[in-house]
This record gives sequence, structure tokens and C-alpha cells, in this order.
Amino acid sequence: MALGLTLTYMGAEVAGGLITGSLALLADAAHMLTDAGGLALALLAIRFGERPATPQRTYGYLRAEILSALANAVVLLVLTIYILYEAYRRFVNPPEVLGWPMMLVAAVGLVVNLISMRLLASGSSDSLNLKGAYFEVLSDMLGSLGVIVAALIIMGTGWKLADPIIGAGIGLFIIPRTWSLLRQATHILLEGTPPHVDVGLMEQSIAAIPGVAAVHDLHVWTITSGLDAMSAHVTVRDAAENIRVLSDVRVLVKERFGIDHITVQVEDEGLRGTESVMQV
Repeated sequence: MALGLTLTYMGAEVAGGLITGSLALLADAAHMLTDAGGLALALLAIRFGERPATPQRTYGYLRAEILSALANAVVLLVLTIYILYEAYRRFVNPPEVLGWPMMLVAAVGLVVNLISMRLLASGSSDSLNLKGAYFEVLSDMLGSLGVIVAALIIMGTGWKLADPIIGAGIGLFIIPRTWSLLRQATHILLEGTPPHVDVGLMEQSIAAIPGVAAVHDLHVWTITSGLDAMSAHVTVRDAAENIRVLSDVRVLVKERFGIDHITVQVEDEGLRGTESVMQV
């Protein structure tokens, strides 16, 4: 629904920007274009993510949403650079801008973006993919507000520089959020530790479980939004305690660190340093 609304309004906004000569309106239209692409990518990523795992892709297509978020962030950054360049050109040679049509088009865009934000809000806190799409719609909502302000200034004072100033402001406002999204997506693709997990504390907590002699090869990473994974080698003092130690580790990691996807290799301390290890 959000994609349909965005595509419909984007055409009207491009036409309005060309007719009125407004950079702020064209900047907002350009953001709408990336929104349409971002929402389409998000939708495609969700569909791919629902596909089952295969022998060639044992995690299925769960990373598709992270790739989608990364693509959205890169496109937004590139587009912002272009908008800032265009704003500079208009500072040097301000064009004529038609205030009333510019404001009317932006007002319609504001309503469309608010509806789209409402549709996407519920999933944006749980999915990096939807978070990227939500940020794009948020940027357009702010863009529509900016265009309305610019139109009012132009109609009230005739000050044409209000248009490139607002256009540049739209671009600058979205950069920090886009950069944050880019960092998060890159962090996941590089198998970085989830921000809420303290690996050192996890290692100490596992080592403190009765019967555990040592912990090594501990890894924690994110497969996709909301799905973290952990793997570790745990050395036990008594092989008879393997099952109990394994159970305690799983309970600890799940309850204290919120990770359900857990792989633990239990090793007998008596065989430590040899080729053979006892595994559970």
C-alpha cells in the first residue's frame, strides 16, 4: 500500500516541480523516487526472506533484507549529494518559483507520506529492512513540510533563496539517519557482534557455570533483523556433565542475552589439545 501511494504521488510531484520550477519540490520528488525503489526492494526482500533454506543457502534468503537496507542507504546518500549540488547552483542563480502550485503539491505529498509512515511504523522497530523504508518515507514527509514552508516564504516575501535553502536542508537532515542505517547494515554483513551483546560478559558467564573449565572460539553475530546467533566451544572437567553443561549454557545465553540460535561444542578437558574431542 505504501509503495502504491508513493508511486502515484511521485508522478504528480515531478510534474509539479517542473511546472513551478521549485528545487525543494524536485528534491522531494527525487526522494519519492528513492522511496519507491526502497519500498520495492523492501517488499522483494520480505518475499525472498520467506523462502525456505536450501542445501546451497542453509540460512535461506534472510540476508536479503540487509542487502535491501544497504542499497537504500547508498542511494539516499548519492541523491543527497546531488541535491546539495543543485542547491549550490540555485544559490548562484535563483530561478523563478511559483508559490501556490508548489504548496498545493507539497500538501498532498504530506498527507501521502503520513499515511505511508503509519503503515510502516509497526514493523520499523523490528526489521532493519522496514526501518530503511520508514526512514525514506520520514525524509519525504519532512521534505513536504519543508516545501510548504518554502512556498509560504516565497509567496509572502518573494525571497527566492528560500527554495534552495529548504532543498539543501532536506538533504542535510537525512544524512545522519542514512549513515546510521548504512553502518548497521554493513556491521551485520561483516558478521559484527550485535550492539546489545557483551561478548566478554557472555564468555565470563559461561565460564562461571559449574563444571566448565574453559570457553573458546566464542562468536556472536546477526543473521537478519531480530535473529542473532551464537556458537562456542566449551571445555568441561567431567565428560559425564556434558548434557547438563550444554543445557545450562543454552538457558544462560537465551535468558540473559536473548539469543535462541545457539550452537555449542562441548569438549572433554582430558582430551584438550588432542585431535579428538567429545561433542554434544
